[in-house]
Amino acid sequence: MDSPVEIPFKSFIQLKPEESTAIYLQLVFEFIKAIQTGFLPEGTKLPGTRILCKVLSVNRNTLIKAFQDLESQGWIETLPNKGTFILSQQKQKNKAEFAISKEQNSSDNVGFSFQRSTILESPIENSNLPYQFNDGTPDLRLVQTDVLARLYVSKLKRRKTSKTYEQIELRSHLNFKTHFSNYLNLTRGIRISTSNLLTASSHEITLYLVTKVLIAPEDKVVVASPGYYMSNMTLTNTGAQIISIPVHEDGIDTKRLKEICETSKIRVLYLTSNYHYPTTISLSAKKRIEVLELANQYGFVILEDDYDFDFHYDNNPVLPLAAFDSNQKVVYIGSFGRSLPSGFSYGFVAAPAEFIKELEKHQNILEPRIDVIKEQVLTEWITEGEVHRLSKKNKKTYKERRDYFVSLLNEKLKGKIKFKIPPRGLAIWVEWLDHFNLIQFQKECANNSLFLPKTILYQTKNLTATRLGFGHLEKEEMEKAVSILSESLEIILAK
Repeated sequence: MDSPVEIPFKSFIQLKPEESTAIYLQLVFEFIKAIQTGFLPEGTKLPGTRILCKVLSVNRNTLIKAFQDLESQGWIETLPNKGTFILSQQKQKNKAEFAISKEQNSSDNVGFSFQRSTILESPIENSNLPYQFNDGTPDLRLVQTDVLARLYVSKLKRRKTSKTYEQIELRSHLNFKTHFSNYLNLTRGIRISTSNLLTASSHEITLYLVTKVLIAPEDKVVVASPGYYMSNMTLTNTGAQIISIPVHEDGIDTKRLKEICETSKIRVLYLTSNYHYPTTISLSAKKRIEVLELANQYGFVILEDDYDFDFHYDNNPVLPLAAFDSNQKVVYIGSFGRSLPSGFSYGFVAAPAEFIKELEKHQNILEPRIDVIKEQVLTEWITEGEVHRLSKKNKKTYKERRDYFVSLLNEKLKGKIKFKIPPRGLAIWVEWLDHFNLIQFQKECANNSLFLPKTILYQTKNLTATRLGFGHLEKEEMEKAVSILSESLEIILAK
């Protein structure tokens, strides 16, 4: 991989010389945060220290000292005559083999040149270990495949018609959008018509489309820290300047947001308001009002990502900011059918009609055809009430799993962690009370047959935390996984 000199390091490596913390330690903490949030994906080759010290305006010896610290902690590796790489966890290769293969893959042995992206390197790891945590995904074993199969087969066997495929496609798509917009209005309190709605084959595509149309290079985009690695990658890929603000117990720091707005022209605030990723914190009512007022006052767009709305465990779910947006400052994106197989799930955007029209231009390139059968199946799924029945059934199951997972954490890790029970979502944000190296902890868990992907590990100077998904685990699997966490922690702390 070529040295990513084009990466805007200053947008996420933010040093504060006025603080008492040594600069080399600030560098260590900032690089760790950048690795964990996805700005520096695994396998990335860093620029040489001479180049990087000029970019960051630091002394070269200071940077070298920071790199030595990062390498000793297992975050980076330096190979003679090869360079410095963000450390990979590929099990089948040793460190040297991985770095060499990356070097060879980026060499000019291809018959043509092409643009390479270090920003979009996937941080996702795979493992064959029997027990695994993730960041909070549904259990596809709960899917009612018999209902889906019945609906799908009925649509495939429908009577032939004299209408052209284009006519069928248009009618089916409009019918689906009509029922889906009504469903969103009913469940999420937003007031939209079909002209305010765009649907896509995945949540990730909707985020990509929105950022492509909304954000230009050098635009300033505010995100919460810690944040979601996938959205951070997508936002950074636009060429935007990323500005991080902290998250408190009641949501993002709105005072800090206002300070930034007073000194800079902000284009977008990316926000997971109902269920902040990764901390699971919900934005308080007071701060919801403040954010909407700030957007109206300073003219920025709120990109509200409500990725996990369907998984709430009370009778009065917190409605999104989009439900209270009277000034058309919110672009609302979300997911539908996360409990269904991936081919049936959807991403969507709810926004002003003119903005939706522009998104459709770009979508027509990425997704020029509509899956008529799938849309007809999901339309019937909604109209027959299956979507509500499945949601009610799954919420009961996931609430039971959450409560049992909480009891296991309290039993096996009492005095070692702190957390709050989230009223929604499929993951729990766990902060470890002892300070230890999470990468070493990950390796110890792997030795005991439990996989912890790096994307759920968060470590800075003052924070050692993990986002533990429970939705995909049955009771016996939870018991084993939490036991391994406890046993691995004892081993790490004893060293």
